[in-house]
Amino acid sequence: MDSRDTDWDGVRLHVVTGKGGTGKTTVAAALALALASGGRKVLLVEVEGRQGIAQIFDLPPLPYEERRIAVAPDGGDVYALAVDPEEAMLEYLEMFYGMRRAGRALTKMGVLDFATTIAPGFRDVLVTGKTSEAVRRRDKNGKRVYDAVVLDAPPTGRITRFLNVTEEVAGLAKVGPIKNHSDLVRGVVKSPETAVHFVTLLEEMPVQETLDGLDELRAAGLPAGGVFINMVREPLLPRPVLDQAAKGRIDTADLTAGLEAAGLAAGGDAKALAEALAEEVVEHARRTELERDERETLAAAARPRYELPLLADGVDLAGLYELAESIRTQGAV
Repeated sequence: MDSRDTDWDGVRLHVVTGKGGTGKTTVAAALALALASGGRKVLLVEVEGRQGIAQIFDLPPLPYEERRIAVAPDGGDVYALAVDPEEAMLEYLEMFYGMRRAGRALTKMGVLDFATTIAPGFRDVLVTGKTSEAVRRRDKNGKRVYDAVVLDAPPTGRITRFLNVTEEVAGLAKVGPIKNHSDLVRGVVKSPETAVHFVTLLEEMPVQETLDGLDELRAAGLPAGGVFINMVREPLLPRPVLDQAAKGRIDTADLTAGLEAAGLAAGGDAKALAEALAEEVVEHARRTELERDERETLAAAARPRYELPLLADGVDLAGLYELAESIRTQGAV
């Protein structure tokens, strides 16, 4: 499916997941910047307690409050929130039971840990509940406070359970505030306003995890979004040359002559240098061939795909804006 075939204009909650090491948090941050461009207001949420957003934007650790962290291209603001489950628990107790002060004493006693031991999914419900509340929140004029919310979610291996945990908790609580809270969260997560995007590399394991994750989402009735292929390297040689090199067909004699003619082997062994260079070319060609195969495997999933370049200088603020622009130009927002 071509990346431009899908329009995400109706999506308010963009959930970003991916196998560890694929750059999930980086892509979530770049997506938030892309969504905010043109004067929009976007909230970027992290839930794993790693302070990954602060690191990417070169900021001190984020407190448990929504604060502006970046200005998007062509105007627009990105706000960030690092969700703290204990603080979310206090908000929950205040909202439904009016016992915030008592809640602080309870959290010191480890009640949150006790509650999540009895109902293991309750912590995730608190986290997703905070995110869902930000999606639904409106100002005094009835307008949505945020045009979009981007959730830097847990890795692919547990994304379906993380998002679907409200089903389990609602099953434990048939009535009352917990049931109502779980129903509100489920109403957002399973609605057309939500899309779950996957971040992957053109490598076998992350690609397979992405496909497995998409299958699990479908089985759970959760809305799948697009696939962001991160750290894409452009081929360094023409396709015919790569095809030959992948088969190990490199004429080292020609390489040797070329190196000598260019004066690149002066004072050294041109033949040895040519052989070493030929090994590098073969390795590059075979890696390019494997990446081509993984790209075709992802195409079979029939989800919109967006390719983001490998940043030669690493991920810094300038790199984030570069990735955001790539997301925009590919029609992902």
